Amino acid sequence: MTKTRPTPDRPLRIGTRGSPLALAQAEETRRRLMQAHDLPEAAFKIVPIKTTGDRVQDRPLKEIGGKGLFTREIEAAMLEGRIDIAVHSMKDMPVAQPEGLVLDCYLPREDPRDAFVSLKAGSIADLEAGQVIGTSSLRRRAQMLNRRPDLQVVEFRGNVQTRLRKLDDGVADCTFLAMAGLTRLGMTNVARGPVDPEEMLPAVAQGAIGIERREGDAALADLLAAIHDRDTALQLAAERAYLTELEGSCETPIAGLAILEDSEIWLRGEILRPDGSESLVDEGRAPFSDAADLGREVARKLMERAPEGFFDWRT
Repeated sequence: MTKTRPTPDRPLRIGTRGSPLALAQAEETRRRLMQAHDLPEAAFKIVPIKTTGDRVQDRPLKEIGGKGLFTREIEAAMLEGRIDIAVHSMKDMPVAQPEGLVLDCYLPREDPRDAFVSLKAGSIADLEAGQVIGTSSLRRRAQMLNRRPDLQVVEFRGNVQTRLRKLDDGVADCTFLAMAGLTRLGMTNVARGPVDPEEMLPAVAQGAIGIERREGDAALADLLAAIHDRDTALQLAAERAYLTELEGSCETPIAGLAILEDSEIWLRGEILRPDGSESLVDEGRAPFSDAADLGREVARKLMERAPEGFFDWRT
């Protein structure tokens, strides 16, 4: 339990994956905590932790366990007391937390859109029939096969730098990355541009960073409250309730995006057959106070329209 403010002698240990993007997100968290509490950098220690999702790069995520692959080892380290907080990309987070852990702090959300990256084409529309898309995302795969069934798709795992190297090697003609990740890495120049959500609705919680802590640590809860972003929390309340209702994981192609407009939250959702042969979309609006209810409502409307076997894996 955190009983006092972090100091250089007793630094707050920040757990994270070891990729360049994950480290950048941990550094952003440290920087915000330093500014909010007037603390020196030495009062925080970033602790990289290798996860199963990072170690196994030669197989699709759905074959080795889904979203928990990027969080399990980090959460175990927190429960064992080896780290004090964990910084996560929220699109990687399962909808349920392990017993004893709480996720109630979010940093301001970055651009949630996908980025189109290619050395050969300026946009999706510029791709020629038969060209190859590289992606490890079942959502992006299904969306692209739905919009452009004339294209081919190959498995394309790895961090941002690995995927860019694969493009250079000619493994694929284009790929998609998150605009948020490129922004945090200072690499927006590698994108041909963001993809309009009207063309390609992003992953649930894309662009959002969440900070997980141990339950019952009041001092740490107070420390994190100073950097918590209310708008992001409202968006994720709707999006994650929507995902929970759909029982979504890396094994199902689900997209969703909540936007705050005046005093209302607007949620759009999309579910697709994994082979891209069918897409269902719906949306709804509600007051901020009903964000989670809105998420569940949009999910139910989609499920009511989805025929039996809609999510069966067929390729």
